[in-house]
Amino acid sequence: MSKTWDSLHMGRSSIDLYSNDIGAPFTEIDSFAAYVGGSPTNISVGARRLGLKTALLTAVGEDPVGDFILHFLQKEGVETGFIPRKPEQRTSAVVLGIEPPAKFPLVYYRENCADINLTIDDALAAPLTDCRVFQFAGTNLCLEPSRSATMLAAEVARSAGAQVVFDIDFRPDQWHDLRAFGVVARSVLPQVDVVIGTADEINAAVLRDESQMQLTDSQISDAKVAGDTSAAIATMLALGPGAVVEKVGAQGARIHLQDGAVIDAPGFPVEVTNILGAGDAFGGGFIYGLVRGWGWYKAARLGNACGAIVVTEHGCANFMPTMPEIEAFAEAYGGLD
Repeated sequence: MSKTWDSLHMGRSSIDLYSNDIGAPFTEIDSFAAYVGGSPTNISVGARRLGLKTALLTAVGEDPVGDFILHFLQKEGVETGFIPRKPEQRTSAVVLGIEPPAKFPLVYYRENCADINLTIDDALAAPLTDCRVFQFAGTNLCLEPSRSATMLAAEVARSAGAQVVFDIDFRPDQWHDLRAFGVVARSVLPQVDVVIGTADEINAAVLRDESQMQLTDSQISDAKVAGDTSAAIATMLALGPGAVVEKVGAQGARIHLQDGAVIDAPGFPVEVTNILGAGDAFGGGFIYGLVRGWGWYKAARLGNACGAIVVTEHGCANFMPTMPEIEAFAEAYGGLD
């Protein structure tokens, strides 16, 4: 399939302020490092560093933070020509603490942000029909006009032959009601080829039986999105996707296919510095394998290697690995195959 762009990524972008005081409680942070962030933005950078020709469809404000993001992306070689600037909105920001091994608090500043104001016209101005993979994030769906723009984009891209990848990217505090997330996520699945998510994200996307509907948001968040994913994955596959890729942390990834096959791709054990962004690193590697026609196993192994490298670093997009770095890293574990 001859297309100009290997992958087009749609969704949020931000300036990410990561604590320089690793291990310090949030209240005792003295300084932050400024990086570029936002799930689809991170994935576009990760795939670009591996060698794909990537384009990004996000939006930024007419502000210095927008300049910061665009400057970084242009240096990385990610196409920014389809990123509108929204004078009436500000570019998003995120503040993140780092308290390994398990506490990584983060605070979003997304009120009236530019990327959630992506419109259908913005989407149609992007190369939806001229990419091999179209990837979008679940956070796109939390508000209009980004919701309908994203759903239309997936429909148009898939009709033109692109593989559509839905990274669930479940951020509870971005939704007015966690049950609304499931309604919207399920509605887009008929236009999706591959779903990527953690166990919590997968279960949240199909949270709909009567007993769950009567829970409060906090009860759902604390208890009901965890645990076994088999029923949720079966529901997802029945709605259209050919594969659900379940990220299982240090264990790696598990690919569930429509024919019932399950493929386990082991992870790479490393000492964790910061888990924030590991899933986006996985996405960049996995999409690279998808575009190159690798099998599910090797594509997921590459994603696992990318994630393992990034969790040893301070940030995300700025630390995405190149292919030579991955090959050197994976060699100690017997390679990717």
